[in-house]
Amino acid sequence: MPTLTILVGTMYGGALDVAEQVKPLFEQAGYSVAISEQPTIDDLTNSQDLTLFCVSTTGSGDYPGNFVAFVRGLQEKSPSLTSLRYGLIALGDSSYGDTFCGAGRALDALLADHGATRLGERLEVDAMETFMADDAAIPWVEEWIESQQLKVA
Repeated sequence: MPTLTILVGTMYGGALDVAEQVKPLFEQAGYSVAISEQPTIDDLTNSQDLTLFCVSTTGSGDYPGNFVAFVRGLQEKSPSLTSLRYGLIALGDSSYGDTFCGAGRALDALLADHGATRLGERLEVDAMETFMADDAAIPWVEEWIESQQLKVA
């Protein structure tokens, strides 16, 4: 059975809620799913088939507290991530202007710098438009699974 690891960066639990809401969709598609609320570099370098990031933005485009050590580890250790295939759900608030979804956008660039391959487009959920982030995430994940042909027969 293929595996999916969902790495969560959250301040108030919104990104974790999204991860928990989309987990069953991947399980229905045939994946064994693990959610990591305290992600480490090992979560990326251990062999898994697919990774999904659910990351909220805090402050002025910053990473949530539980995600800072993970990002710092990526920057310092600079591992090759050429085998990493991932999706990204970024949560933010457009009233913050230029820093909207800043953590998700910065993570996307950092992963690309390390050779990772994003599958499909990044989902950016705007708290100003979507009260419950999973209302946007669930249809996106359904489409993502279908468009990337991730279903396991």
